[in-house]
Amino acid sequence: MVQQYQSPIRVYKHPFEMVMAAYEKRFPTCDMIPVFIGCEILNEHESEDKSTHVIERRCKLNVDAPRLLKRMVGFDYVYFVQKNSLNRKERTLNISAYNESFSSRVLVNECCQYTVHPDNPNWTCFEQTAKMEIKSFFGFESSVEKIAMKQYAANIKKGKEIIEHFLGELLKEGITHIPTWAEQNPHLNSSSNRTSLHSTSSSNDATFSQTRSRNSSFSSTCAEVATTSGDRIVGGKEDKLDEEYIEHNLGILQPLEESKLIQLRKWLSDTHNGKIPRDEHILRFLRSRDFNMEKAREVLCQSLSWRKQHQIDRILDTWSSNDILTNYYLGGWHHHDLEGRPVYVLKLGKMDTKGLLKAVGQEGILRHVLYIMEEGLKKCREVSLERSKPTSEKETHISSWTCIVDLDGLNMRHLWRPGVQALLRLMEVIEANYPETMARLLIVRSPRVFPVLWALISPFIDEKTSTKFMMYTGTDYLGPGGLVDYIPAEFIPDFLGGSCQCNIADGEVVPKSMYRLDCEKGDGVSLWEETIYKTANVFKGAPHEVVVEVPDKDCVITWDFDSLKGDVMYTLFYSKKPMGPLEYEDLQCIVPGPSTAMGGNQVQTQNVQVIDKHMILGKDYSLVESSIVCREGESVQGSHVARHGGFYILQWKFHAPPAQTSSVVTDVIYQVTHNPKAKVIYYHEVLPSENFRGSMTSLESCQSAFSTLSHVTGSSITS
Repeated sequence: MVQQYQSPIRVYKHPFEMVMAAYEKRFPTCDMIPVFIGCEILNEHESEDKSTHVIERRCKLNVDAPRLLKRMVGFDYVYFVQKNSLNRKERTLNISAYNESFSSRVLVNECCQYTVHPDNPNWTCFEQTAKMEIKSFFGFESSVEKIAMKQYAANIKKGKEIIEHFLGELLKEGITHIPTWAEQNPHLNSSSNRTSLHSTSSSNDATFSQTRSRNSSFSSTCAEVATTSGDRIVGGKEDKLDEEYIEHNLGILQPLEESKLIQLRKWLSDTHNGKIPRDEHILRFLRSRDFNMEKAREVLCQSLSWRKQHQIDRILDTWSSNDILTNYYLGGWHHHDLEGRPVYVLKLGKMDTKGLLKAVGQEGILRHVLYIMEEGLKKCREVSLERSKPTSEKETHISSWTCIVDLDGLNMRHLWRPGVQALLRLMEVIEANYPETMARLLIVRSPRVFPVLWALISPFIDEKTSTKFMMYTGTDYLGPGGLVDYIPAEFIPDFLGGSCQCNIADGEVVPKSMYRLDCEKGDGVSLWEETIYKTANVFKGAPHEVVVEVPDKDCVITWDFDSLKGDVMYTLFYSKKPMGPLEYEDLQCIVPGPSTAMGGNQVQTQNVQVIDKHMILGKDYSLVESSIVCREGESVQGSHVARHGGFYILQWKFHAPPAQTSSVVTDVIYQVTHNPKAKVIYYHEVLPSENFRGSMTSLESCQSAFSTLSHVTGSSITS
């Protein structure tokens, strides 16, 4: 077991000599460090000119460990050896420490350094690194590691407080200035050094204040570029973060969390030629993995490759939503919450998700959502920048936003299997590349059908993310504990009972005329390479037939299709013997991952017939699902549990209205004025029985006129 620690740069706004005087007050004992019992000097040496002073101490620590563990291992105190090397001429103090107790089982090495601030000789910097390796400890390795890290973190947190306390005592004693070694020994120091070290005037502080505004960490690049460029940031290998920068720009972190951020940042700089993401971007991935650096590093590197491959950093400049997404994707930004975070409102219940998917495909929806995510990050940076102004007294760090999802209108049509799969895939992309961006998800007006949708998607939501969900049924969101606890009353949207006008349109159906019929090639690298729908023409006398092989009985065939033009009759047949070319379908379950049924474009297929006119129904093949008529503009979803393994034929046949007369002339006129052709888009899937039970595809064939403006039907028939 190996643990490493790297501190940020801690800045004391006092001269080096004052800080050293405060540091020496910690010895031989310090009441503010309860674990520090005392110390004894082992070796001490000071040069004749007093420019260097080396002292070695043996320190006695009372580690806060369970009494039972102490008894079993047989120790009451732990001893460390600390060596301090002070160079008064160079104004540096180097500290090294190692454990004397249990050194054959546990190795602890610590290095600390006090130096003069590079931009202000009247300020002092402190930096600390440590490494602990537990080889063996009587079977208590894990317990010892936790105790040691807890103790170490507590001491780190108290370190600055102790120095500041003793600095305060010095000031109370009237000590406001301690001469530097150069000031005390002018005859031993050059005039140039004497001049530079003697600069204690207030002008230095004024000059540094200007430098500080552009140099929050020791790299001004990070702070400046963060306001203009994308998440692809910046920086050099020598960049370091200081404690004040972290607190001001990233929020308050625990010492070990700061360490993980600095270590991961340095690793990225070393391996990515100095080009690293924003600090807040790195921090989000660390938080999503509970500051496990190895896990965070893995997912962050995958995400950085994904961003580079798909040019996500340029999406705000290079991509814009089309008219369909603008008019039918019911979401938008709406003021801010009580903590100043941006708020995004989504009317999911009123949105024609099925129509959108068929009109723009998963690729279009995904890019639109990614645009919104990048827009949200940009808004967070803008809010943080505004709050960082001297006139603002609010917390500056904003890295996430609040989302209100209105489910009013949600019903069974939203539980359409391809739509659920698309949602799961979308969630997978967001979880993988935008962790910790949602501070809170407020789900309002959830209907009775919502628990079914939640049961489908909740297994794929990270447990940490799910704790941010707040769900309200009916009008519960209007009372205490509702929206008013998170959103300012004056910003609650009007459609949710508030007084603030929300410019998000009410839901409308995507016209079928906007559905994509032909294969369309997108620009650049497709985010999703697969396709979700296939399109086929159905002619009078020439049905379109698809053969699907089912390997075992009890497998389930599911289908979903729309008649875009004309009326069709759908029938399902079965044959023990192969019939025509197979349309390959992998067995799969509802998981957010690639499949042959997922993607953004439809594939145009040629009209295929596999049932020869010489074949006899009942002998060469059999009927397993009675015919159902799908009128123009209607949708049909259904499933069939296979009683036998073999080959199943999905057939779409042109359906003509019954003849009103037997007149040949009338029939010829009808053929001329009515094109005997229909067009369908379809999707089908074969599922193992264990993956099918309980899913929302367990439906008999059903029809709906949800996504149509057709006058043919005005009602829906559900199973």
